[in-house]
Amino acid sequence: MGRNVFVIGLGLIGGSLAMAIKDKHRTAVITGFDTDENNVNLAKLLGIIDDSVDSIEEGVKAADLILLAIPVVETEKILKRLADMPLKQDVIITDAGSTKGTIHLAAKSLIDKGITFIGGHPMAGSHKSGAGAAKLHLFENAFYLLVPPENIQDDQLVLLKEWLSGTKANFLTVNPNTHDLLTGVVSHFPHIIAAGLVKQAENYSRDNPLITRLAAGGFRDITRIASSNPVMWHDILINNKDVLLKLMNEWQVEMEAIKHHIKSENSDEILRFFSEAKDFRDELPSGGKGAIPAFYDLYIDIPDYPGIVSEITGYLAKESISLTNIRILETREEIYGVLIVSFQTETDRQKAADCIAKYTSYETILA
Repeated sequence: MGRNVFVIGLGLIGGSLAMAIKDKHRTAVITGFDTDENNVNLAKLLGIIDDSVDSIEEGVKAADLILLAIPVVETEKILKRLADMPLKQDVIITDAGSTKGTIHLAAKSLIDKGITFIGGHPMAGSHKSGAGAAKLHLFENAFYLLVPPENIQDDQLVLLKEWLSGTKANFLTVNPNTHDLLTGVVSHFPHIIAAGLVKQAENYSRDNPLITRLAAGGFRDITRIASSNPVMWHDILINNKDVLLKLMNEWQVEMEAIKHHIKSENSDEILRFFSEAKDFRDELPSGGKGAIPAFYDLYIDIPDYPGIVSEITGYLAKESISLTNIRILETREEIYGVLIVSFQTETDRQKAADCIAKYTSYETILA
């Protein structure tokens, strides 16, 4: 299967994929390229890559696997450039973008030349970015969508899965249209809604300063995805516009219906609206990773006295439990915890809950 891997883009995703490949294929030689020199230097320092190149043209020559972990718009540009570069005939090219329709169109010239391109989308992430945020287990148990073109050879798909097996992800194979619909429904459109809720709160906060303080609780949590990279989401919306425009039209119909039921005080339909939503949500899997990265938050009901936060973090440090974020709620409507501690994995959150129970009598809630 060769041994030369060329990673274009050494941020969180590219760096994590490189680490997973190296962990599984110890003899692999991973070469990296990034327009950010700091990412390149850090990736070398951390051992994420073995070497770097100054140009994409230089990096692709010996590559058996080329992995593009860059924004969708840039991926499209580079795929078109790759068609004119000297590549190994048996090279496999894949990407890690969030949309697939336009990417597959950009890869057509490669595919027409007999070069294997298989779209990829590892559905995991983090609030951090850059090579320094890369983690070996970032994709463990996450869904990894593989989007091959028509008439792909089975052995090529098997080979790519073998290259990526160190991610320990759950691979699903779909076509480009299905991919963009699935991710539109459960990831792209929710980001639009979250951003819209935040914008509405911002508008009201100009005349009602308390909005900002009151939004520090549950509102901040349910809109957390609105803090995602604006440039990235601009690209996603443009590239998946057909799906998203359809979803927005359907959403408006749904909102007009509930608006009508509220106006006419139709209790039965209002109850049905919330009941059906509750039933569907309650049936969703609770233990796995989905299209939007999960946030493993632990709510701790703590007394209000000096040093309490350092006490809690001290217990966690004593048990070698790493946390990713910590904050205090000023308002706790329908939520009993005042201290919110966030973790990278469900396992770490459960360890933290057990730790707090071991050293204190404080109530914990896994939200």
